[in-house]
Amino acid sequence: MTFAPLLLVLLPVVAALVSFALPERLSAWRNGANIGVAFVKLLVVAYLLVQAQAGVVFEWRYEFLPGYDFVLRLDPLALLFVTLSVFLWLLTTIYAIAYFDRGPNLPRFFGFFNLCVLAATGVAMSGTAITFFLFYELLTLATWPLVAHRGDDKSLRAGQIYLTYTLAGSVAFLAGILWLQSLVGAIEFSAPADLGAIPPLTLTLIFILCIGGLGVKAAIIPFHGWLPEAMAAPAPVSALLHAVAVVKAGAFGIVRVIYDVYGIGTVAELGLGVPLAALASATILYGSVRALMQSDLKKRLAYSTVSQVSYIVLGASLVGPFAVIGGLVHLVHQGIMKITLFMCAGALANRMGIKAIAELDGAGRLMPVTMAAFSVGALGMIGMPPVAGFISKWYLGVGALQSDAAWAVAVLAGSSLLNAAYFLPLLYRAWLLPPPPGRPAIAELATTRDRMLILPAVVTAVVSLGAGIFASLPFSPLGWATLVGLGYLR
Repeated sequence: MTFAPLLLVLLPVVAALVSFALPERLSAWRNGANIGVAFVKLLVVAYLLVQAQAGVVFEWRYEFLPGYDFVLRLDPLALLFVTLSVFLWLLTTIYAIAYFDRGPNLPRFFGFFNLCVLAATGVAMSGTAITFFLFYELLTLATWPLVAHRGDDKSLRAGQIYLTYTLAGSVAFLAGILWLQSLVGAIEFSAPADLGAIPPLTLTLIFILCIGGLGVKAAIIPFHGWLPEAMAAPAPVSALLHAVAVVKAGAFGIVRVIYDVYGIGTVAELGLGVPLAALASATILYGSVRALMQSDLKKRLAYSTVSQVSYIVLGASLVGPFAVIGGLVHLVHQGIMKITLFMCAGALANRMGIKAIAELDGAGRLMPVTMAAFSVGALGMIGMPPVAGFISKWYLGVGALQSDAAWAVAVLAGSSLLNAAYFLPLLYRAWLLPPPPGRPAIAELATTRDRMLILPAVVTAVVSLGAGIFASLPFSPLGWATLVGLGYLR
């Protein structure tokens, strides 16, 4: 399986080519190919996880420029992200097929959808900074047609804003890595370069360029403005953006820069960890406050993502081992919980036309399965046990104390209170208020399409519970994040 990393990027290429090639009248073949390829990729990743637990690291390398290798490497951190993306890719594919059913431009949609997953997988497996940048840019370009998929003025404007932000961030990130490579040569994540001869001011400026560029996709303030606007995209795209693709690529890149390019010791010596943690904390609180102010359901979830992704950055910025583990495990936990929420929001809009929070009254009585899954995701975001979000926040809080950053505990507590303030009213409306007069009852799971639309969110809700209840198991997200985190801190 030396070619395992290459196989993981070739499989979504196959799905993309099939999707682009088959016309809408052959949608059944296209759908079958998409689900089949996603399932095969999940089986490959399951095998790789078993091998990685035994200490095997898979790498594929190709010299594409003199002195610069294109490297795909499956280390434990890469597998953490790849497993998340592959698992959620399969469920989102099923969900998207049901959500759209039939319609215009679906070959284009699923083609770019697969290219987006290819890029996210490549970001995870990149073994060098240049490889990372190539996939990072592919992710930008593959996601834009998804954001603008509907083709109306609102969608096109959202796509323009998205490109403006993300391409500007890419310029900053590229400037940072090229500047650093001009000083130390090719940057490989598995063998960090010796930065000791570089002046501290130069290292600081390069760090700011890299983190600033990556922070655009991670939606760190003040670079977050594209994310709420991107809610003009269809629900499957929103789910992909928030759970596994764009925002996670930014957060993942920040983790790579801190631990695999600079090293946490160098970041601490330069005094860069605390300012980054403070910026992440400000984003956590700002996103929560803005979420509280939204009347549109998807925009409330979008600002929640602005807040929640910065938990990952906060954990990566602090020195304490529990903080590192908490940030890494939240990469997975947030993805599973947030995709649950967006899938449920899409199902509510698709089946009942619910888009505004004020329209949620009685939704729990009319679509109880959907709202039960939504409730699990919402309670997890608040940090209620036994949902996975509690594990993330507990480790981040303990890690903050280990790092002598008690102020970060106050940030986490304040964020949890704000999470409760903007999620609990949704559950109150859905479960405790009666439906408005005239709203017809529906058969929630009557058809195969209905089940394909709703059951993926049920699966992710169950996984969110399982990740919290069985957190102590070696193959749980927490167990894997602990393996990665302790490896960095040895």
